[in-house]
Amino acid sequence: MPKGLIIVESPAKANTISKFLDHKYIVKASFGHVRDLPQHDLGVNVDKDFEPSYVTDKKKAKVITELRDAINKTDTIYLASDHDREGEAIAWHLTQLMDKELEGKQIYRIVFNEITAKAIKESLAHPDQIDMAKVNAQQARRVLDRIVGYRVSPLLWKIIAKDLSAGRVQSVALRLICEREQDVVAFVPKEYWKIETEFWKGQLPAFKANLEKWDGKKIELANEQQALEIVGQTKNLDAVLAELKRSTRSMEPPAPFITSTLQQEASKLINFQAAKTMSVAQQLYEGIELGGESAGLITYMRTDSARIADEAIAECRNLVKERFGADMLVTAPRVYKNKSSAQDAHEAIRPTDPFRTPEMVEKWLTKEQFRLYSLIWQRFVATQMKAAKVQQTQAQVQVGKATFVATGNEITEQGFIKAYPFVIVMTGEKIHTDYAKADSLLSKDMVSSQHFTSPPARYTEASLIKELEAKGIGRPSTYAAIITTIRQRKYVAMEKKSFVPTSLGNDVNRFLVDKFNQIFNVKFTAEMEDKLDEIELKDVIWHHLVRGYYDQLQGLIGEVDVKKEKSTFVEDSGIKCTVCNEGSMMIKRNKNGEFLACSLFPKCKNSKPFVRDKDGVIKIKEQENLDEACPQCGNPLTIKNGKYGEFIACTNYPACKFVRNKTMGFACPKCEIGEIVQRKNKKGRFFYSCSTYPKCDWITNDKPIAIACPSCGSKYIFEKYSKERGNYKQCPKCNTEMD
Repeated sequence: MPKGLIIVESPAKANTISKFLDHKYIVKASFGHVRDLPQHDLGVNVDKDFEPSYVTDKKKAKVITELRDAINKTDTIYLASDHDREGEAIAWHLTQLMDKELEGKQIYRIVFNEITAKAIKESLAHPDQIDMAKVNAQQARRVLDRIVGYRVSPLLWKIIAKDLSAGRVQSVALRLICEREQDVVAFVPKEYWKIETEFWKGQLPAFKANLEKWDGKKIELANEQQALEIVGQTKNLDAVLAELKRSTRSMEPPAPFITSTLQQEASKLINFQAAKTMSVAQQLYEGIELGGESAGLITYMRTDSARIADEAIAECRNLVKERFGADMLVTAPRVYKNKSSAQDAHEAIRPTDPFRTPEMVEKWLTKEQFRLYSLIWQRFVATQMKAAKVQQTQAQVQVGKATFVATGNEITEQGFIKAYPFVIVMTGEKIHTDYAKADSLLSKDMVSSQHFTSPPARYTEASLIKELEAKGIGRPSTYAAIITTIRQRKYVAMEKKSFVPTSLGNDVNRFLVDKFNQIFNVKFTAEMEDKLDEIELKDVIWHHLVRGYYDQLQGLIGEVDVKKEKSTFVEDSGIKCTVCNEGSMMIKRNKNGEFLACSLFPKCKNSKPFVRDKDGVIKIKEQENLDEACPQCGNPLTIKNGKYGEFIACTNYPACKFVRNKTMGFACPKCEIGEIVQRKNKKGRFFYSCSTYPKCDWITNDKPIAIACPSCGSKYIFEKYSKERGNYKQCPKCNTEMD
C-alpha cells in the first residue's frame, strides 16, 4: 500500500511532486475547485447567516471519481493545494464533498512555498490541519462578490443594457480609470517658456544649463515676451561658475519581486499583460522538465511578502561570490521588511535554486518562460549585491541676475546593476572634472522655447496595479483578474498600452458612482480588504461582516427608480425609423457596443449600426455592399457580423434570407475544394474550418496569414504556438517551419 495520497491542484504539480517522492505516494490533481456556488442562482441563504449552497462541478465528474478511488486505496490523505485562502478553500471543499470516503482516515493539510524535493519532504514531516479562518475569509469574499453580482447587475440590465455586470472590486478599478480620464479631458494646457544655453571654458567640453532663478528667486516664464526680456537683459553679460557641487550617493537594489511588482516590471520590460505574467509564473512554479528532471523553478507567485528565507539568502550570496566575485557581495545579508504581516505566509518570488541560471535552463524553456525566469532570477541575485554608486554634479552659472543650473549623474560603481540592469539613472549633463568654482565661462546665444504642461498620464497595466496596491484594493491573487474582467466586459479599451474607458464603461461607472457611491469607492473597498484579513486572523466573524454589507447594499438598491434612471441613459438620435415611419431611432447598447433601435420596440424591431461624424452628428452606417448579386433575388450581397463571426447575407433581408460563409480566400489544406472560414465559438474565441463542413471536417486554432511559404510558394502559412518553441510559423502544404 502507498504511504498516502497527496491531492494538489494541477497535474503539472502532481507530476513534479510524484518524481520527488520516488512514486512512493499516490499524487492526484483536483484541477482547482471541485465545487462552487451555482451558476444561475444566488446560492446564498441570506436568512441563515449567508450559508452558501455549494454545487459540484459537473465537468469534474471524472476527476472526482478518480479521487474517490484513490482515497479508497490509502488510509492517509494529504491536502496540498496552494498556500493561500483559495487553496485552503479547495482543500476544505474536498473534505466536504468526500466526507464518506474520508471517514475514519487520517487527513492532513500540507503547504510549501516552493516545489522542491526538500520543501515537499519537509511539509510531509510536519503536516497540519485545515485553517478554517482562511476558509471563512475566502467564503466571505466569494459571498460578497456573489451578492454584488446578483443584486446590482440586474439593475444594469434594466437601465443600461443586457448582459452587463458589476463587480465589488472591478467596479472600483473601473472608477479609477474613468476618473483619470475625466482629469485628462478636463485638463487645460498651460503655456510656459524655457531659456537654455551652453557654457564652456577653454578646450573643456561644453554643458547645457537651464534658467531657474532670477535675482535669487525661482522664475516661471508664462509667455514669449517675458522670455525675450530675460534674454535681452542678460545678453553680452559675463558668465561665472558660481557653485559647483559634487557628491556620491548609494543606490540600493530593489526588493525581490512580490506579485504586484512582478506584474508591473513584466509589463514594462517584457510587454507581458498581468494575466500572461501569472500564467507563465504558474508554469515555472509547478515544474519544468529539465532533461529528465522535473523541478519547480520559482517560489509561489501570489504573495505580497518581500521576506527571503535565510537559507535562500545564503545560497544567493554564494552565487554572487562565484559569478561576480567576492568584492561585489554586500557586507551583511540584506533583509527586506514587509508593510504588514497579513500575507507573510509566503516568501518573495525568487528562484528555488539561484545556481540554476537562466542560460543553464534556457534550452528547456519557452521564450516566454525564459524571459520571465530571467527577470525573477536577475532581481533576486541583485538583492545580495553591493549598492551602485552614482556621482551627482550640480553647476550653477550666474549671468547677471540670471541663475542657470545644470545637473548630471554618472554611475561610478555598477554594483547590483551588473545583475539587474533595468534601473533608470537620468544622466543629464556631463560636467568635466576640470571645471571649478569661480571659473569664467563663455556661452552661446540664449535660446528660448515654448512648452505646454502635460495632462495626467492614463493608467497602464503597470501603473493601475501599482495604484490598486497603494490604495489597498484587491490582493496579489486578484490584480490580473480585475484587469482581465474590465477588458472582457468592454468597459475599457487600450490606446498605446493605456486604459481608456469606453462609452459603455463610462455609463456603468456613472450609474454605480451615482447610486452606490458608499460601497463602490476606494476607501470602503480598501477597508473591506482589511476586514477580510481580520477574518483570517480570527478577529471578525465572517457572516457578521457580510450582513453589514448586505443590509447597506439592499438599502441603496431600494432607492433606485429604474424607470427614471433608464431615461437618463437613452439618447434620441433624431433619426426617424425608416421601417415603421412612426418611431424614432434611439441609441441602445448591448455587450457588443452601441446601435440604433426603434423606440417602438418590440412592435418594430428595426435596428441599424451608426457612426458619428467629426461634429458628433449621428448617421446610420451604410452597408458595404459586395460587387456580387444574391443568387436568389438578385439584390446586392453584403458582409454582416453575427454571433459567431462575419458572414455574407442579402441586403433584401428579411424578405430574402440568403446567407453563406465569408471565406478568407485561402484553400482548405485538407480537401483543397473549400476555403478557410474564420468562426467564433460560444466563448468568443476564433477558430478556423473548411467552408464545406461537414463534408470536410478540417479544423484548427492556428490563424492563416497571407505570407507566401519560402519553400513551396504556398499562398499562406499558419501562425502557430507550442510550449516548447513559443510562437512560430508553418506551411500547411510542405510543413516547412519558420521562426
